[in-house]
Amino acid sequence: MPVTNRTSVTEFVLLGLTERPELQPVLFVLFLVVYLITVLGNLGMMSLIRLDSRLHTPMYFFLSNLAFVDLCYTSTATPQMLTDFLSERKTISFVGCFVQCYLFIALLLTEFYILAAMAYDRYVAICNPLRYSVKMSRRVCICLAICPYVYGFSDGLFQAILTFRMTFCKSNIINHFYCADPPLIKLSCSDTYVKEHAMLISASFNLSTSLSIILVSYAFIIVAILRIKSAEGRHKAFSTCGSHMMAVTLFYGTLFCMYVRPPTDKTVEESKIIAVFYTFVSPVLNPLIYSLRNKDVKQALRTVLR
Repeated sequence: MPVTNRTSVTEFVLLGLTERPELQPVLFVLFLVVYLITVLGNLGMMSLIRLDSRLHTPMYFFLSNLAFVDLCYTSTATPQMLTDFLSERKTISFVGCFVQCYLFIALLLTEFYILAAMAYDRYVAICNPLRYSVKMSRRVCICLAICPYVYGFSDGLFQAILTFRMTFCKSNIINHFYCADPPLIKLSCSDTYVKEHAMLISASFNLSTSLSIILVSYAFIIVAILRIKSAEGRHKAFSTCGSHMMAVTLFYGTLFCMYVRPPTDKTVEESKIIAVFYTFVSPVLNPLIYSLRNKDVKQALRTVLR
């Protein structure tokens, strides 16, 4: 039998998006600009909601939480990625890799259920408007916001522990721009059956559960909107849901391609491109989607700027 080198790995090397040195400065500038816009957009959205009393409603409370989660998880990977673009030694410590992997999974799971909570809020607002203030009381809103964080960080910790309990002896080179589960599994020389199935079950369960809540909520919303007699009323009701549906489509579409597949060399390579969308594109577009399509936000922005 061949002797396997089981030397303990103390650090990992991140290959990043590309190994071509001539593209590194260009990508650095591109992703730095995107990251700065993301930070300014999400911080601006959070500040605007806090400053304008007219936005102190359940819908904007959940939107401020969405902006906070977007800001946190894009910040989990981007600083390391930007540093690697300009450095020859693209390493991350074992502990740093664990923390990055944990936070990324936890914040993604948190966003699943915050988007689901936002869909439920729209369902109550449109289908039960007379009982909206009772059903979406301050206590209910806080509970609907806290539960995604508690569940997301609990399941994220479980998934990260399963990943880093594996033995890494084949290599310490991660074919990704952050410490993601699929490429880490490819580096393990221990049995990955439990981890692969745990990742598949978690991804399938959380994607399907949160998306089912959203789809069922919007099924009731569409039925309620179609019953509205006036065209203006239907347009107003649709406009309040359109931004959320755009954000959901962008976010879930990329994640289905990323996690509900067993990791292979081909899927790991593809996952880097897919990861760019939910790590950079979705967080930078969400503030624009919710501000450009929302009269209340645009009015609040004009008021604050004055």
